[in-house]
Amino acid sequence: MKRTEIKILLNNTPIGTELNIRGWVRNKRTSKNVAFIALNDGSTIHNAQIVVEIAIAETINFSKVTTGASITVIGTVVASQGSNQQIEVVAKSIEILGEANPDEYPLQPKKHSLEFLREIAHLRFRSNTFGAIARLRHSMIFAVHQYFTQNGFFNIHTPIITGSDAEGAGEMFQVTTLNLNQLPRNEDNSIDYSTDFFGKITNLTVSGQLEVETAMAGLSKVYTFGPTFRAENSNTSRHLAEFWMIEPEVAFNDLIDNMDLAEDFLKYLIRYALDHNMDDLLFLSDRLKEEEKSKAEELRSMELIEKLKFVLENQFARISYTEAIEILKNSNPNKKKKFQYLIEEWGADLQSEHERFLVEKHFKKPVILTDYPAHIKAFYMKQSEDGKTVRAMDVLFPQIGEIIGGSQREENYDKLKRRINELGIPEKELWWYLDTRKFGTVVHSGFGLGFERLMLFVSGMTNIRDVIPFPRTPQNADF
Repeated sequence: MKRTEIKILLNNTPIGTELNIRGWVRNKRTSKNVAFIALNDGSTIHNAQIVVEIAIAETINFSKVTTGASITVIGTVVASQGSNQQIEVVAKSIEILGEANPDEYPLQPKKHSLEFLREIAHLRFRSNTFGAIARLRHSMIFAVHQYFTQNGFFNIHTPIITGSDAEGAGEMFQVTTLNLNQLPRNEDNSIDYSTDFFGKITNLTVSGQLEVETAMAGLSKVYTFGPTFRAENSNTSRHLAEFWMIEPEVAFNDLIDNMDLAEDFLKYLIRYALDHNMDDLLFLSDRLKEEEKSKAEELRSMELIEKLKFVLENQFARISYTEAIEILKNSNPNKKKKFQYLIEEWGADLQSEHERFLVEKHFKKPVILTDYPAHIKAFYMKQSEDGKTVRAMDVLFPQIGEIIGGSQREENYDKLKRRINELGIPEKELWWYLDTRKFGTVVHSGFGLGFERLMLFVSGMTNIRDVIPFPRTPQNADF
């Protein structure tokens, strides 16, 4: 008999249907005449309740049906006698597929801390929390590709190994095949990279933007969605060494078009989550409430479903960096020195506390900040006529701060070359990028959305290590 997924079983399967379901035991409880098994196969947050009469239990070694064990159940769908489900399955036969020694299996039917679950990342998919996050993550991946496909974009696979630093930050993982115990040396004792695999220094990419811009200059509307890497020694709840970036690039789009695209894109993704993952979102919302119930009311997060609808129902406020600085300078937290980083003058690099104040306290809606000082932004951003700012934009969300960073790009060859030289970036590494400004250059814009930042917002989780299957952080690459 063909297997039926538990999600399909629970979706109005007629009473009397005989079926085959398989999954992992979440819990088992027994009484004198009957036993109940909570079975889950990952297709849904909900378990199937299996009713096992003693006569059936005696046909197998029922003591081996423990939490974590995998089983096959052939049975009949009946109306449930309990209050938590409409149907249950009365077992006709049970086969144990894989045992799980209860003395060794670490996931027991009780609440485990997120820190403990990170230590067993190879098993945490079986927990309710990480099953919900995995299903939600899949939906968001699908929605990203669906949105861009429906809007005429082409997906471009940009390289993971690169010879350039798109952000100019220098915090990159180096890729080499050289023998580290016998490094080849030049006459000045520097390392001779001409003998390395690529004949030069190469690294893992921090962004696919520069490469995807070259595809834009021929296909008009493109995007890349792939892994990126930062060798930043930060052990915080907001940093990963390996994460995923979504980066669209659009020919003939200026900054206004870019803001319109970012807002429409984010609202599409959130609407998709609400339409397709409500069961998981409700579970994650309840989890967040339970986690924060000991906090003072003013310190609690906005309820998850309410927060997602908050983004959908509000048009994003759009203000310049200069306007934002004035608001922040004159704000009570700044005047009363409540900000950790006080805003004293134009040119300050805004921190998460400032971004959240603008969204949550001042405007009470998502905010897009534009026209940042050139000295705090990347070399490729369009230089404004005032000589001080660039046509940058950041999208700010409640409880998370910046979720998207982007800009109109500098399409003028001379201005871009001058900026590269001002910042001391080796021009020989970016000759191909400059070339795109020599041959049919056009106004164009794009942005980057950190996928795990999106997942933090949509799931309500507070640590970025809990929204990626296998987090890579300093001193942590175990799985």
